[in-house]
Amino acid sequence: MKTNSAWRLVARPEGPFKPQDFQWTEDPVPDLAEGQVLVRQIYLSLDPTSRGWANPSATYLPPIPLGSVMRGFGLGVVEESRYPGLAPGDCVQGMLGWQTYAVSEGPALSRMERDPNIPLDGYLAVLGHIGATAYFGLLEVGQLKPGETLVVSGAAGAVGSLVGQIGKIVGCRVVGTAGSDEKCRWLTRDLGFDAAINYKKEPVLSRMRRLCPAGIDVHFENVGGDVLDAALAFINTRARIVLCGLISQYNEFVPPPGPRFLGNVLIRRARLEGFVVIDYQDRFHEAFGPLATWMAEGRLKYRTDIVEGLEQAPVAVNRLFTGANIGKLLVRVSDEPGAVR
Repeated sequence: MKTNSAWRLVARPEGPFKPQDFQWTEDPVPDLAEGQVLVRQIYLSLDPTSRGWANPSATYLPPIPLGSVMRGFGLGVVEESRYPGLAPGDCVQGMLGWQTYAVSEGPALSRMERDPNIPLDGYLAVLGHIGATAYFGLLEVGQLKPGETLVVSGAAGAVGSLVGQIGKIVGCRVVGTAGSDEKCRWLTRDLGFDAAINYKKEPVLSRMRRLCPAGIDVHFENVGGDVLDAALAFINTRARIVLCGLISQYNEFVPPPGPRFLGNVLIRRARLEGFVVIDYQDRFHEAFGPLATWMAEGRLKYRTDIVEGLEQAPVAVNRLFTGANIGKLLVRVSDEPGAVR
């Protein structure tokens, strides 16, 4: 009988996640009912939205009930199936949770068509919810056009790094913000951004004025706070602001004051639109074709920050909020199929 190790949310966090907000449990894996699938998780995705899910009030999903397995997106391999659309050995993505084994309804999982040239972690970094967020957020919500100026906050993160590269593929000037010189070098040297601003060392407002002399047509917001405020100061007429995340505020007890330059949205007749990628879940396949092509052509690069062991998840998740990670933050829960250690 298989044993499932899991982290359960047992307290509502105040500020950053703390180890005592979770409880480690080990329970027998239940038998499958008709239509269900047993998945052994290989990689768990750690995402900023997990902080909102742990709050007592709903976000775009209901809050996680206390005592339940912590919610999380992941990638794994089917071990048993009573669902005709999936068979043992298939690789799938879905909401697997912070656990080793997930029993899921078959339709809730997405079967992956494996490309031998793409490592498994690349699917969570690009050909999954992260890539779909960048693709639809920038091209559908942001409606980016060739020749425009794009600014990306949190540009060294999983989503932001893809957004900037897609912007270059479209044919735009791209400026990113990040929290260290190392991250800024990665953006400009390796990913092809035209410029990067270290918001922890440089005056963002004056740097943005110099780096965006023609103004800002699309701003892709992942962080909030001073970076969003600075971008709003330089938006052009009919600019589009894609509000994908506000990670700087997720651990705050009291919401900070609103942007000083919000009036420019009115004056410039700009559009500020909130964006949650699950609204596009039925269309993910439309994004994966172009994303895979750009990867194969070497025009779209990614980086993963992999933490070893599910035991580390409650501590590792806070790397998202301290800026310690570069690229996509993952937890390796178990070995990939065929891996030898």
